[in-house]
Amino acid sequence: MMKAQPNRVMYGSTLAELGEQHQDMVVLDADLSKSTNTFQFQEKFPDRFFQVGIAEQNMVCIAAGLATTGLLPFVNTFATFLSMRAVEQIRTSIAYPNLNVKIVGVNAGVEIAGDGVTHQAIEDLAIMRAIPNMVVLSPSDPITTKKATEALATYSGPVYMRLGRQESQIIHSENVEFEVGKMIRVREGNDVTIIATGNMVEQALIAAQYLVSKGISARVLDCHTIKPIDQNEIIKASKETTGIVTAEDHNIRGGLGGAVCEVVASEAPTIVKMVGLDDRFASSGRDWMELLSHYGMDASSIIRKSLEVVGVNEMGQA
Repeated sequence: MMKAQPNRVMYGSTLAELGEQHQDMVVLDADLSKSTNTFQFQEKFPDRFFQVGIAEQNMVCIAAGLATTGLLPFVNTFATFLSMRAVEQIRTSIAYPNLNVKIVGVNAGVEIAGDGVTHQAIEDLAIMRAIPNMVVLSPSDPITTKKATEALATYSGPVYMRLGRQESQIIHSENVEFEVGKMIRVREGNDVTIIATGNMVEQALIAAQYLVSKGISARVLDCHTIKPIDQNEIIKASKETTGIVTAEDHNIRGGLGGAVCEVVASEAPTIVKMVGLDDRFASSGRDWMELLSHYGMDASSIIRKSLEVVGVNEMGQA
């Protein structure tokens, strides 16, 4: 049985496994192979691993060149460096020519905690989903991380995947169906729908369990694909429940919340409340859960927004 572990650790071990199946796979890193866990691939396939140093823009361009020869490059470093420092190269050298390059950013969001604002990628989902041809993934646990990594190896075209830093609990069974662009319904419910991504799926489930004590049935959807987003599940949530709460370790401007609202506005209007960073930077902190709580991004925040959606106060009164 799979054990709780950081998603980036599962990513590294899966990458090493895939290297045996895909002889055309090459892996590039920017001096952070211990953090990204690409060292596991390096140990097995040293001739197919390229350590480019702290040169993220060059790394992206090298990967683009390798892709034109028919190779399958995986580019790796912190999410903030890929989505900010190297975004011009990603846009112009990978996305515009629609090259088969996989871009994996680790230590995303406030979850990175002590490394502070410079390393907390809170804009990456918004940036990457705005780039044409780019698929954007954000798995929630080690099982979906493994399945998402496997999907990267077979999907043709540019993909960005964000992974957190901390240990992730097992949410899904090992036989869960994973399909790019399709949310996973983790919990059934008819009163309110909570759509969460990444580490916030665990917080959503904690919130949903508490809401039972208030007589509220919460549907929980794991949105592991931010783009293309699963419009069908959003429309169902809009029509079948009172409203939607989105939850993400990211700025609520342009991320999951924004993506859901785009669908709701054009296809199935309903009330949407967003949990995430409210257009602000976070701060450094030793305990990432304390940061989530401080910035209104934990299970209690999801509970509060869910109660607002269904029109019930925290005392359980309508």
